[in-house]
Amino acid sequence: MQTRLMMGSSAAFMAALGLVATFAPQELLRHFDVAPHGAVVLITEIAGALYLGFAYLNWMARGNAIGGIYSRPIAMGNFLHFVVVGATLIRSAAGWMGRPEILAMLLVYVIYSAWFGLTLFRSPRSSA
Repeated sequence: MQTRLMMGSSAAFMAALGLVATFAPQELLRHFDVAPHGAVVLITEIAGALYLGFAYLNWMARGNAIGGIYSRPIAMGNFLHFVVVGATLIRSAAGWMGRPEILAMLLVYVIYSAWFGLTLFRSPRSSA
């Protein structure tokens, strides 16, 4: 398992989502046909800040041993995030089937769910 690749790529993915949601929430909401009004914009910006925080956490932990008991809170947090958002995307994907970006997000979330799940429940392999 390449946990360095997993952590670095998930950090880049979350940073991209976080930057868009934090610094261009109105444009993001309009793209998905949501009226950008007060509370919706605020919640989008807060979600963006959460993504940026998670991205930073993953980036800083990319060199750590991850798997089994090692860095378990980081692996569990990522696994929970990717599984819950993935399940939410699956549940709501039927209404968004015409949107390729939703299907792409679903694919990314399913891949990271499986990757973090395998990492979480297996011991890290030695580099030798």
